[in-house]
Amino acid sequence: MILPLHTGPFEAEGLYFDGLTAEARPVTLRIDEDRRALVAEGIDWPLDEIRELTDVAGADLVILRLKDDEVARLILKDASIRPRLPNRTRAAPLVRRGRLMAWAVGAVASVALILFVLVPTMADQLAEFIPPEGEKALGEVTLTQIREALDETGLGALSFCTDPYGEAALRKIEARLVATMDPPVDITVHVLNHEMVNAFALPGGHVVFFRGLLDEAGTPEEIAAVFAHEIGHVVSRDPTRHALRSAGSLGVLGLIFGDFAGGFVVLMLTEQLIQAQYSQDAEAAADGFAHDMMRKAQIAPSSLAAMFETFRKLGGDAEGLLAHFMSHPQLGDRIAAAQEATPPGFVPRPLLTPAEWAALKDICKGDSLF
Repeated sequence: MILPLHTGPFEAEGLYFDGLTAEARPVTLRIDEDRRALVAEGIDWPLDEIRELTDVAGADLVILRLKDDEVARLILKDASIRPRLPNRTRAAPLVRRGRLMAWAVGAVASVALILFVLVPTMADQLAEFIPPEGEKALGEVTLTQIREALDETGLGALSFCTDPYGEAALRKIEARLVATMDPPVDITVHVLNHEMVNAFALPGGHVVFFRGLLDEAGTPEEIAAVFAHEIGHVVSRDPTRHALRSAGSLGVLGLIFGDFAGGFVVLMLTEQLIQAQYSQDAEAAADGFAHDMMRKAQIAPSSLAAMFETFRKLGGDAEGLLAHFMSHPQLGDRIAAAQEATPPGFVPRPLLTPAEWAALKDICKGDSLF
């Protein structure tokens, strides 16, 4: 269809990207009819040389470029400019097709090399160079994102469970476990008021439990077992390595050079970290760490087996941590290993009183957002 030529004044507000910086500059565009050019401060584009690009997002914007400029862009909402651009839909002739194809194949191969070889390799190496304050900041901001993503009240963020008696019982478990070691970072533990059967570790020593896990646990020792397992991930810096792998190459560079709490990185990491699926070696190492920690704390490692058995029984509606454990076919082997890690004649020391255990189970009662 040939659009009619429109004449007369044209003026519209738009955004100009020069292609050299990421900053958008607001501009007031007008058409110089005598020179047949679209002009603004610092912009002088001949109408015959302007091409329109497809708006792949909302299809409500007019995105323009010059035929010989691959990077500069003008973005405006006033579609009345279209009939004034006689060549806006004309494609540039494709030349040197073989060379372009070679470049494309090379580019795809380079991206694949970065994503599937270099980034995982770099993650394990570079995790050692993230400073502790960077890990802590990343963990804190990711936890905030998780709370906001899971909130269903419309109030802004999923609440922490803060009943003082329940918190005291949880701190008692934490103190019993941490007394057996010198952790590389301070352990920070939270309970989120959500029914998901889940617990996970975040960079910087954050260990997070969901109310659903407390509801399903049969004894405080089972909570201690999961706690010890997650501390094992913290000590091995598994959450940080997983974060680096999940963030991709841009995320790796951002984390290494100081963007510890950058929104771009955190948005990518939130789901990856809440349902982190570590390697079988990492899970086995965390199990072994938990067995050793529990023995030193005079808690039977078989409590981890009891928690695994609960996960297996609930496997029909698996999600979160439960889905993660059920996804590993060697769950039975892990149960056996936890049972065998309890030495013959091992005498555990009581962890919580019945009243403290009841308080921990009720830690989410009466809590509020803050």
